[in-house]
Amino acid sequence: MPAVSKGDGMRGLAVFISDIRNCKSKEAEIKRINKELANIRSKFKGDKALDGYSKKKYVCKLLFIFLLGHDIDFGHMEAVNLLSSNKYTEKQIGYLFISVLVNSNSELIRLINNAIKNDLSSRNPTFMCLALHCIANVGSREMAEAFASEIPRILVAGDTMDSVKQSAALCLLRLYKTSPDLVLMGEWTSRVVHLLNDQHMGVVTAAISLITCLSQKNPDEFKTCVSLAVSRLSRIVSSASTDLQDYTYYFVPAPWLSCKLLRLLQCYPPPEDGAVKGRLVECLETILNKAQEPPKSKKVQHSNAKNAILFEAISLIIHYDSEPNLLVRACNQLGQFLQHRETNLRYLALESMCTLASSEFSHEAVKTHIETVINALKTERDVSVRQRAADLLYAMCDRSNAKQIVAEMLSYLETADYSIREEMVLKVAILAEKYAVDYSWYVDTILNLIRIAGDYVSEEVWYRVIQIVINRDDVQGYAAKTVFEALQAPACHENMVKVGGYILGEFGNLIAGDPRSSPLVQFNLLHSKFHLCSVPTRALLLSAYIKFINLFPETKATIQEVLRCDSQIRNSDVELQQRAVEYLKLSSIASTDVLATVLEEMPPFPERESSILAKLKKKKGPGAVSVPDLEDGKREGGELNGGGERGPDSAAMSASNASTPSPSADLLGMRSAAPMSAAPTSAGSLLVDVFSEAGPAAPSAAVNDDGFLRDLEPPTETSGSLLVEGCGDSDSAPPSEDPATLLSEADELLNKFVCKNNGVLFENQLLQIGIKSEYRQNLGRMYLFYGNKTSVQFASFTTTVSCPGELQSHILSILRAVCFQLNVQTKPVEPVVEGGAQIQQVLNIECLTDFSEAPLLNIKFRYGGALQNLSLKLPVTINKFFQPTEMTSHDFFQRWKQLSQPQQEAQKIFKANHSMDTEVLKAKLLGLGTALLDDVDPNPENYVCAGVIQTKGQQVGCLLRLEPNGQAQMYRLTLRCSKDSVSLRLCELLAQQF
Repeated sequence: MPAVSKGDGMRGLAVFISDIRNCKSKEAEIKRINKELANIRSKFKGDKALDGYSKKKYVCKLLFIFLLGHDIDFGHMEAVNLLSSNKYTEKQIGYLFISVLVNSNSELIRLINNAIKNDLSSRNPTFMCLALHCIANVGSREMAEAFASEIPRILVAGDTMDSVKQSAALCLLRLYKTSPDLVLMGEWTSRVVHLLNDQHMGVVTAAISLITCLSQKNPDEFKTCVSLAVSRLSRIVSSASTDLQDYTYYFVPAPWLSCKLLRLLQCYPPPEDGAVKGRLVECLETILNKAQEPPKSKKVQHSNAKNAILFEAISLIIHYDSEPNLLVRACNQLGQFLQHRETNLRYLALESMCTLASSEFSHEAVKTHIETVINALKTERDVSVRQRAADLLYAMCDRSNAKQIVAEMLSYLETADYSIREEMVLKVAILAEKYAVDYSWYVDTILNLIRIAGDYVSEEVWYRVIQIVINRDDVQGYAAKTVFEALQAPACHENMVKVGGYILGEFGNLIAGDPRSSPLVQFNLLHSKFHLCSVPTRALLLSAYIKFINLFPETKATIQEVLRCDSQIRNSDVELQQRAVEYLKLSSIASTDVLATVLEEMPPFPERESSILAKLKKKKGPGAVSVPDLEDGKREGGELNGGGERGPDSAAMSASNASTPSPSADLLGMRSAAPMSAAPTSAGSLLVDVFSEAGPAAPSAAVNDDGFLRDLEPPTETSGSLLVEGCGDSDSAPPSEDPATLLSEADELLNKFVCKNNGVLFENQLLQIGIKSEYRQNLGRMYLFYGNKTSVQFASFTTTVSCPGELQSHILSILRAVCFQLNVQTKPVEPVVEGGAQIQQVLNIECLTDFSEAPLLNIKFRYGGALQNLSLKLPVTINKFFQPTEMTSHDFFQRWKQLSQPQQEAQKIFKANHSMDTEVLKAKLLGLGTALLDDVDPNPENYVCAGVIQTKGQQVGCLLRLEPNGQAQMYRLTLRCSKDSVSLRLCELLAQQF
């Protein structure tokens, strides 16, 4: 960079800054700034032309004022004029002002781009660097369009200076991150890759950041970089600290470049070329050897640099998972860090060993450190380190050490931090189930878990223990005996009462021969907990009581007396009242045979993936690497009850994602708050037929005047249908594979379609999902359009519809059939989606009863060899089954008064989220599916609507009143429905729309 001459000191700027610093109050500062702004404005508007020095000085003052937090609305043109100066300092200040104060929508962008273009073509390296820095700092799409094709040429040109190449590489990286569709390497690809061979280490360091980013998006195009990266890494690793003197940091040669090279290699599988692979293995061995050498300096910078390279090397070894010797050495090296005095090193060692534990080559080596990890769990002061220790114990667990690890985790649970207790409970439950050879030990463990941490035992945990007990005849008697003893504790958690009520209701007869656990003793023990429990638990206990009448006729009179009391048959809760009345009547009029048939033992649950494991995966979220999946098939040990296995593709993805995302892991936007908007221009026609007035071309989609679509009949239970229920364990649902974590924006996408049926449901760089739907009464048809926005085909394209895990009516409602809420029939999709093509899927939907949770759509496909997996909510909400109802003012308010019970009304007062435009409000209310009633409300500014929700089992009448307050920008929304759950759900949905 050129030296600044004496005349560039800008004394006036120094005096102004000094005056600001000497101000005694905020008012004095503002007064001084306003005075200066007036002076600068007068100078800029004066007749006398300012020289470059004065412009530079005043622009610097404006920049300083802006940095103090004041708005600057002039001076931009003068800064642009400075760009044409031939003096470095003046041009520098101009670019600095533009980088900080000019936004991408400014009218001056064209002038700025012209000035940048002149500097890039000037061949003056200093000016070229200033221009490239400005492009990178602003990073607007307009600049990407103007210079995306020019910068690669500068980067690979033979006569470009090294400093300019560095700036060009980083500038291109910035543009690629903001506008990837505009940065097309094409012919420059091989030449950019060969920058790894550049003589200048600074150029290599800048270029590798660019190549790594490009490789993650387009691995096949840049795969030639692997051999070059190995060669460069080998030269660095084998060099002495004096060989790279300018790039040696505390006796460690080029640590940043070494880390970047190791990270780049993690984007690819192990090299196929034997010579390259051998050289890379030699490099990794050298790094591990150097880690064992005595430190050359006691300063922390030396150990940080050395350990940074070591951990990246270990991450690469874990990523390859193919070199047993290196994996074991890496494990032993990490084991030395487990007791290091540095907390960060202990944390990183535990985290890396979690991934090593999933490898068949290093699992046994990891297990040797079990005592150290247990000690870390108990003694670490930092909760995050303790959590990593728990993760590692979970990962290293197998049949040989399961009882020890589970016992230690249970012991730690009593004093564990509240932030990790729920996750610890899930892990204990999974390990107890997965590695239980003795089922009595499993039952003891889960009941002990409920006793120790009952508040953190989710429904999935006690659901699962009940499923296993029901499916295993040999453990039912022991379970009944154990839970009976557990219920005798004076302080008994409600989850224990749930498990006890269910198991004794099913298998209490197996222990009834003992006078200490006779039928009446069992009943009295359960009923002593009744008054302490919540409504769902009381409902379960009532079901257990009626089961007792079938199992033990001698208890009939006692139980009927309980059911007959006013607190039951006149209970304020409708569910409890209904159960008490129905059970009392059933026990009175049904014969013994009928009673035995109705109240027979629950059938075995279907064998499927553990709901606890699914919950743990969901809790971990995308990108979590601290808890490797134990079901990846790499080591022995199956789940109890045939829990679902992971596919080989998923296991491979888990291994490759151990330390860095796969090349396409984030293309679906699953780590970002919203999908990326950048898309190829050719993608605009993907959904051209979604928004047409006619339905998608299908021979069966003809519409009759008499009713709905001719073939829109309730879905039948065929192999292609899926019953979507409001519970987590459907008999009909197919076994689930590893589910994708629900997109963070899933609820936002769902809310967009509450008042409309057509549009783009989801879009990212790869995939566009369009939707067109229509509903009549309790039936609906939905067309999903999957558009491939890339030029590469999607392989193994599959979609499944499921539901989130909710309260299981299979468990809590013993008498009733499983209460399905939606019946969805899906037609299979084509397994291959060609580049730029679109495929269609038809879903037939039947609403059986009201529901609150939308079905989940899970999509899996392979793009460029990488498995893509995303899950989002289908926009099927309860209002889709509205039938509009016209009413007069008299009828409306008469019906309004009839729906006057507190539970029938839901009301919400909220701030307006959108413009309070009258036409927009009317359109949304009509889109809701109700009839908008004119001249009904006495206040003409209010809106009232009426409709009936049609389900297969019943009709739910709904009245709506929306009262806007334009002055306060507030709404009051009131809903009255004949069913309280519908009122609450509609109020929740609609509050997001206005």
